[in-house]
Amino acid sequence: MRRSLLLLTAATTALVLTALLVPLTLLTRTHAADRTTAEATARAQWVAHAIGPDLATSEERETAEQTVESVNASDLPNTSLVFADGTVIGPDPRHQQAHITEAVRLARTGRAFTYEPSTGGREVLVPVQGAADGTAVVQVTLTERQLYAGTMTSWLVLAGIGVGLVLIGLLLADRLGARLVGATRRLARTADRLAAGDLTARATPEGPPELRLVAGQLNHLATRIDELLTAERENAADLAHRLRTPVAALRLDAETLRDSEDAHRIAADVAALERSVDDVIRKARRPFRDAPYADLAAVARERAAFWLPLAEDQGRETETSTQQGTHPVPVPEDDLTAAIDALIGNVLDHTPQGTPFRITVRTDPAGQAQLVVADEGPGLPATYAAERGSSGGGSTGLGLDIARRTAQTAGGTFDMASDANHGTRVTLTFPQAPPRPAETRPGRNEPTG
Repeated sequence: MRRSLLLLTAATTALVLTALLVPLTLLTRTHAADRTTAEATARAQWVAHAIGPDLATSEERETAEQTVESVNASDLPNTSLVFADGTVIGPDPRHQQAHITEAVRLARTGRAFTYEPSTGGREVLVPVQGAADGTAVVQVTLTERQLYAGTMTSWLVLAGIGVGLVLIGLLLADRLGARLVGATRRLARTADRLAAGDLTARATPEGPPELRLVAGQLNHLATRIDELLTAERENAADLAHRLRTPVAALRLDAETLRDSEDAHRIAADVAALERSVDDVIRKARRPFRDAPYADLAAVARERAAFWLPLAEDQGRETETSTQQGTHPVPVPEDDLTAAIDALIGNVLDHTPQGTPFRITVRTDPAGQAQLVVADEGPGLPATYAAERGSSGGGSTGLGLDIARRTAQTAGGTFDMASDANHGTRVTLTFPQAPPRPAETRPGRNEPTG
């Protein structure tokens, strides 16, 4: 935008200056020629007036020669005095121009005039009345260089003025462009912060009216999104809170069971359900940008160990491979746990018992963290559609949707490949997140206060 504004200003200024300076250059050329011609005419008239009385007798020609010689100099036009008998005092123009005789003959009739010969330059002829043998003619010859002396200097001055005006125009356009571009970039940075989840970001209305209007509407949009998310979180928290009553009733029913073993087992399940409800409430009321980072490798190892007993009961060989070091990703640990559980649960539920699977955590060439869950099963059916609520594979389709949303919400990608020969391979890619400042990371079952 800034470069385009500069180019537009340069082009417009150049066109305007061309329209103005071209006539000015022609005018300066004409003015220089007219000024030089006027000076030459005045010189010729002065010479004619000065030597007129001296030409009454032929003996006074020496005085005329001195007068003509006094007005001839190396940097002045050539001044000649042509007598009626053909005698010339000063430079003889007839040796340079063959047609000069006709002009002199016309001047002897008593007419003073100026004309431009075909060879260039200009001639000024003034008759001198009172010569002893007829009318003499004072002739001043102007060359092209003398005629347009000073024109180049004027042109250079005009060119300098034009260049200066162009530079001033570009400077003003650059300052205006910097203001517009700066306001636009700051507005874009605010939009990027909002897109990244920072709902506290607000744009400062600045720049032209259009940008100020956009900034105001963007701030209104951010406020509205914040209000909607707050209402949604509160609704989810209220809904989860309502579940506490039936959960409490289930706990009471479990305590009344006669079989103590069944009562203990159901009470444990009810306690787990209560913890899940409390976790939903905490997540719903957690600020949007307060989601902590999690170590993908550590969570993958933990969940693999959690599912290992069930995998062994089904006769499955499992393998967990993680690169050394941490793989921090911008995903809450419980969300990452849910995604990995969903992928492992799909393998355990939808592949034949005894089918091996492996979990791999690695860093791709782009520097992003990857989680790969692959099995050696028969693959997914051709009608399988990994969509929320309908998978075509005899399930709800929620598991893969949870994994997909977990990756995409963090700015990553979801990819799935399946065939009958190589089984199913699900890859979640997450952008690497910088490690958090040193702090004590609570365990999954440790109280956080």
